[in-house]
Amino acid sequence: MNEALIRSLTPSVLAILVRRGADFAAAEDAVQDALVEAVRAWPADQPRDPKGWLVTVAWRRFLDATRADTARRRREDLADEEPAPGPAPAVDDTLQLYFLCSHPSLTPSSAVALTLRAVGGLTTRQIAEAYLVPEATMAQRISRAKRTVSAVRFDQPGDVATVLRVLYLVFNEGYSGDIDLAAEAIRLTRQLAAGIDHPEVAGLLALMLLHHARRAARTAPDGSLVPLAEQDRGRWDTGAIAEGVEILQRALARDRLGEFQAQAAIAALHADAPTAEETDWVQIVEWYDELAGLTDSPVVRLNRAVAVGEADGPRAGLAALAELTDSLPRHTAVAAYLHERDGDLETAARLYAEAAGKAPNLAERDHLTRQAARLNARLRG
Repeated sequence: MNEALIRSLTPSVLAILVRRGADFAAAEDAVQDALVEAVRAWPADQPRDPKGWLVTVAWRRFLDATRADTARRRREDLADEEPAPGPAPAVDDTLQLYFLCSHPSLTPSSAVALTLRAVGGLTTRQIAEAYLVPEATMAQRISRAKRTVSAVRFDQPGDVATVLRVLYLVFNEGYSGDIDLAAEAIRLTRQLAAGIDHPEVAGLLALMLLHHARRAARTAPDGSLVPLAEQDRGRWDTGAIAEGVEILQRALARDRLGEFQAQAAIAALHADAPTAEETDWVQIVEWYDELAGLTDSPVVRLNRAVAVGEADGPRAGLAALAELTDSLPRHTAVAAYLHERDGDLETAARLYAEAAGKAPNLAERDHLTRQAARLNARLRG
């Protein structure tokens, strides 16, 4: 069975059920039942119209569940409206579903979590890791969000800023995680940019394009991570970089700076450098200062410490790092890098090994383990 096909169809099927009158939570349950049935039936006989098949099966599952719920017997008259088998409308409802999940009745954090789970395809565990909370806490948050939007209809607008935040997190998960969602996030952001004249939408699209342009160079043939400074810049997608820079310049010209434009400006400075040594770190620090003022994010300040270490020397970077809590994700890895730059190989090796134990994914853990081994070999030699 083609899992990528299933993932691409799921948001549209869910949206169709909601439009036809199913509340959000019940529709999601029905779609999940239909996916289970597809896993069982499709390997032997995949339908010619997979989307229509899923809509029909999911709608029947919804009606079955509705009939079984005595508190919702008023919905039994929907049985007469069961759609006839056949091709489903070729409409992409994914972005509309993002807005439904970003309804103003939800807090931004709950809206993001719900969208990542219901539309983005991420597991509760992955979302919990992104938010740095226990999985059980995130599961409760998502359940509450489902109940809140269960009666929301598509004509109630969601929040653009929350939709942007969701798209950004989906892109990041696809860019560096276990599920490839980056291209889908770019597609949806293009769609949003075509319909909304907003500098931060343009900033996010530029940021995605600039990051995605480097994707082919981020891993070696054996799957190991390649740090930015060591990447083969000849493998970067110059067309995507040019498009990202052009979009960013138009957004910045409107003088309505936001965090995604600031992040895109940093990515553009990296993309513009012919070599790692020619990177304009001084200007990157200035953009991180702008970004920190916009977000007050400790993660931004962590990345700024790296940039300060490059612009003003590792001691300055370590001083900036000392102002942050060491519980931040990747704090230990940054400390290891700056200590190595400062010549303290023993401390750096120990910190690389410690950071490997905290790594959020296998590729990053292996990279940090190799860094520790490399320095330990130098110390022994």
